[in-house]
Amino acid sequence: MENEEIIHAIAAVFSGADERNWEKVQHAMAENVLLDYSSLSGNAAATLSSKQIIETWKGFLPGFDRTHHQLSNFQVTQHGNTATIHCNGKANHFIDKDVWTVEGTYDAEASKTNGQWLVTKLKFNLAKQSGNTNLPARAIENIKSN
Repeated sequence: MENEEIIHAIAAVFSGADERNWEKVQHAMAENVLLDYSSLSGNAAATLSSKQIIETWKGFLPGFDRTHHQLSNFQVTQHGNTATIHCNGKANHFIDKDVWTVEGTYDAEASKTNGQWLVTKLKFNLAKQSGNTNLPARAIENIKSN
């Protein structure tokens, strides 16, 4: 039961992002989250507020026509009110008929606060990219022109 709640929290971050349901994303994250997408972006890991993460994502993800994140092969290790999660991740990002796909794994952590599991760490480990790797720049341009 606990493992399902932990998996639900991490899945809600990504399904909320795909739905552009920022409230859903925020409710799945702790107040502060260690975010590490350095393997993809080259930017150093940083502890950010969930609001800062959402603002960053709002400035990027809506530039795509749609996105679809898929998580699988969850490995959850619980230690009382904390948990580590490892899973596979694949994200498709679409603009018109073009797609940019990013694949890798996530190392995440969650903690139970007031009876609810919240994501406290999200580290993406890039394995490969495929498709149109120019789409991120196009997404940013789409945001700027709206």
